[in-house]
Amino acid sequence: MLASASSACYPRRMISVSKKVGVVLGVGALMGFGAFLHVACSDVKSSHASNSKPKDSTGTLAKIDDVTITIGEFQERINQQSPYVRARYTSLERKKEFLDNLVRFEVLAKEAEKRGLDHDAEVVRTMKQVMIQRLLKDEFDKMKPDDISDEECKKYYDAHPDEYNKAEEVRVASILVKHSDTARKVLADGRIKGADNAGFRNLVSQYSVDQASKDRGGDLRYFDANTKEIPKELVEAAFKLTNVGDNSAPIKTKQGYAILKLTGRRKGVSRKFDEAKTQIRNTLYRNKRQEAMDGFVKQLREKAKITIDDTALGKVKIEGAGGAFPGPGVPPPGPGQFHPGAPGAPQSTPVMPGTPPGSSQIALPPSH
Repeated sequence: MLASASSACYPRRMISVSKKVGVVLGVGALMGFGAFLHVACSDVKSSHASNSKPKDSTGTLAKIDDVTITIGEFQERINQQSPYVRARYTSLERKKEFLDNLVRFEVLAKEAEKRGLDHDAEVVRTMKQVMIQRLLKDEFDKMKPDDISDEECKKYYDAHPDEYNKAEEVRVASILVKHSDTARKVLADGRIKGADNAGFRNLVSQYSVDQASKDRGGDLRYFDANTKEIPKELVEAAFKLTNVGDNSAPIKTKQGYAILKLTGRRKGVSRKFDEAKTQIRNTLYRNKRQEAMDGFVKQLREKAKITIDDTALGKVKIEGAGGAFPGPGVPPPGPGQFHPGAPGAPQSTPVMPGTPPGSSQIALPPSH
């Protein structure tokens, strides 16, 4: 959304301009230059060039009523772009194009404000969302992955050996029958052959007496050679199968005779600490960042005076809610999220380093 983009482009006037940008959402004419703002604001990156300003950095470049765009502000906005984008605005004509779009942005925002759209509920929510994203970004971007020491990474590595050292695993489906002649009959059935499991599942449904695996089409899931959950004779037979789709000969067990089909194989993994260190450091960084954000929000909640009427909450009617929450395709709230990822729900997660607040939400048609 453009409100998010504006917070990256107008840092010194964040609140007022964020309001204006939110207001512009209600103006249809904005769609004609939305792609420009997408390019100008969604790929903001730090560069040495952004620190250099002309001597006359406070000189007025353009005025739109009471809004002033200075030379320094204009240059800073261009130089904050990636080198690829900056290269497009080296000529005077392209600079004029960049400035013209900033001017168009301001005049449309001012017109929307005149019409009172700055008081629109959706605009106000958008402004709040941008402010929250900016607040959390300012608060938590101080933390860096490099703050995680090698000692912390090694401690995590040693405490989670299963994540970095895994034995080879196989996956098989099984048909369990009572008698050997039934097993031979199943093995001779043409539906048992090949990597296609549909025929094998039909045979499971028809012949298998193992109800637990029968409900899963005979699937025994992945296991390694040291598992204790599956009879030893089945484990040994499973690891002798070579290719997906291969079948075993009938295997005698305490419950009867089993026939296996190999449905998957995972190679063993062994990662040394130096190979896993970067991944571990990023994991610990994300965890610490999340813990810090949770603590920050907890402190704010404790300071605030919050009252909730559960009786009134229970009276809220949810339209079209026919199933259990959260419903198909809607994930539950993740750590640090105040709301599930549903359309219209405000998000309050911190922005990762290098990501302009809300830039992922910009989706406007190209200008002509």
